[in-house]
Amino acid sequence: MRPFESFMAKNLEAYAAYRRQRGYAKKGINPPLVAFDRYLKAHEASWDQLQPAFFLQLRASISKHPNTANKILSNLRSFFDFLVRRQICAANPLKDIPPLAERYFVPFIFSTEQTDRVLKTVCATIRRDQTNFLFDLGIYLAIVMLARCGMRINEPLRLCRHHYRADEGSVYIERTKFRKDRLIPLPKAVLADLDNYLAARNCLSDQNAYLLAGRNAQPLKAQRVRTVFHRAVEDIGLKQPRRTMGNMTFGSPVPHSLRHSFAINTLNRIKARGICPQQALPVLAAYMGHRKYQYTAAYLKVKDADDLAGLIAFTKSQLDVV
Repeated sequence: MRPFESFMAKNLEAYAAYRRQRGYAKKGINPPLVAFDRYLKAHEASWDQLQPAFFLQLRASISKHPNTANKILSNLRSFFDFLVRRQICAANPLKDIPPLAERYFVPFIFSTEQTDRVLKTVCATIRRDQTNFLFDLGIYLAIVMLARCGMRINEPLRLCRHHYRADEGSVYIERTKFRKDRLIPLPKAVLADLDNYLAARNCLSDQNAYLLAGRNAQPLKAQRVRTVFHRAVEDIGLKQPRRTMGNMTFGSPVPHSLRHSFAINTLNRIKARGICPQQALPVLAAYMGHRKYQYTAAYLKVKDADDLAGLIAFTKSQLDVV
């Protein structure tokens, strides 16, 4: 079955091939083009109908987030630019169609002091009996790695013992997001906690292959880590719902917030030393496992904990005025 079936099938195929030749992945090219092709076929469209009004109707039919609708129209705008360059059509019908007002997501950011309070509260919940001590300590260390190393929640949970290189003070993280492996050094405090934890497990002849041991020779479960994290956040008075104000959505504290906070607070410390944060982006991107360092650069635009609180208060005050 051909991916394109409308009267523009050959043009869409030519554009998709052109994009692939320029290094773009097929899975990123085809979905918006196929959706457009199906829309053309369903409405039995012809060249004469491809006027701005047609695309305004198309935009209105996209029952998705405004950001997603804008991305789809951006793809189509590029497609018609391609047709104009090939002299297949005289003008781009999407040229003057404005984007929808986008919604912006602002993640919750912990300050350095708030991060310390979360970890202290989680540590205080560790049960001291023989049955639960190492299990609870493993959960604590998982949260420590999110906060001190900027890991994604599944990364410390999937580590096996052989991934830990005690002589180098590092861990090797395999099969992460974007299939990107990386070797990262651990902070000294994390190394000390991890060595003590493994020494205690060795004394009990624990044979669990995972670096952070769950029950019955299994890894720790992400849901259990989330439960302990959310309980700690609530205990220190930082629990809050996700809030939407105008076109801005302010995130609630979740485990991934620790990763965001690690990046923001690291860049702030670099700036405090008189170093331009942009210079550190390639190193921080490699440490955090970003596929492109531009993803790390996005953190330069994210407010830290103090600025974020002010932004929320300002947004709320403006909406109250309206």
